[in-house]
Amino acid sequence: MKVSKFIILVATIVVLLVLNLLLGTVRIPVGEILTILVGGDAAEIPTNIVLQSRLPQALTAVVAGAGLAVSGLQMQTVFRNPLAGPSVLGISNGSALGVAFVVLLSGRLGGVALSRLGYLGEAAMSVAAIVGALAVLLLILWVSQKVKGNVTLLIIGVMIGYLANAIIGVLKFLSPEEDVKAFVVWGLGSFSRVSGDEMLLFVCLMCILLPLAFLLVKPMNLLLLGDRYAANLGLNIRRARMLVIISSGVLVAIVTAYCGPIMFIGLAVPHLARALFRTSDHRLLLPATALCGAALALLCNLIARMPGFEGALPVNSVTALVGAPVIASVIFKRRKDEVGE
Repeated sequence: MKVSKFIILVATIVVLLVLNLLLGTVRIPVGEILTILVGGDAAEIPTNIVLQSRLPQALTAVVAGAGLAVSGLQMQTVFRNPLAGPSVLGISNGSALGVAFVVLLSGRLGGVALSRLGYLGEAAMSVAAIVGALAVLLLILWVSQKVKGNVTLLIIGVMIGYLANAIIGVLKFLSPEEDVKAFVVWGLGSFSRVSGDEMLLFVCLMCILLPLAFLLVKPMNLLLLGDRYAANLGLNIRRARMLVIISSGVLVAIVTAYCGPIMFIGLAVPHLARALFRTSDHRLLLPATALCGAALALLCNLIARMPGFEGALPVNSVTALVGAPVIASVIFKRRKDEVGE
């Protein structure tokens, strides 16, 4: 039964991947897409659309969705909180703060808006996002060594997020309108920013980080039992918690750097995977969550650039529209089960 569900998930990802290549403002026949993918002779415009736009977006959505979903599951496991997500410790806010410093101060201090620098500006934003996220991650790891309870660490992470947002608000107020617009557009999230060598690097990084996350399956299963019971079974609670936070934080940092702050997938998908597989065993739940995240990200990317829309809708808006019903259904189902008991 579980195997059939995995097969269905993989088939769903394949179908959505094909639809992402087929559908868009420009209609390209299936045969021409196949010719392009196998390297055959095809018209220049369809070739550029498929290879420079649709295929990079689809591959980016697959790995970004899987990474955010796995990160969200890790946070929910560490804090044993169904509403925990990739942004719960303020790491995504650290990315936003890094980008804010680079984007919002570039025009005022350097005299040239970063949004006008093209590829150089995009690279600077990616580096700033990674630096900001990793700085907050290091701060969280240092704090985790000083505090014992998960709740205290969670509260400190939330406070770091609020502090980062406050600094961003001040920078917005002091910055030129053009830089503020560039930062707002970055904050809407997009799978279309990654192309060419950037896309290959992003996919390769995620293909390394995701398998590393699977090495933490056993500690995550033990953490579900509670700190005291897990410690009796020989688990070093503090070390396990630190490793899971590092794995989750690095995944969030890389995805945010390349795609912007797309966080709702990480909050909703673990609940969807639990509902589909009805298990808390991370040996099944972790791969199921990764596959569900990839499928949901492909669906959101497809909706964001459906034919009839000028350009593309913000991915953050689409993920919230798709993910919010999932969270609501989980809450109502849990409430119904509690009343039934």
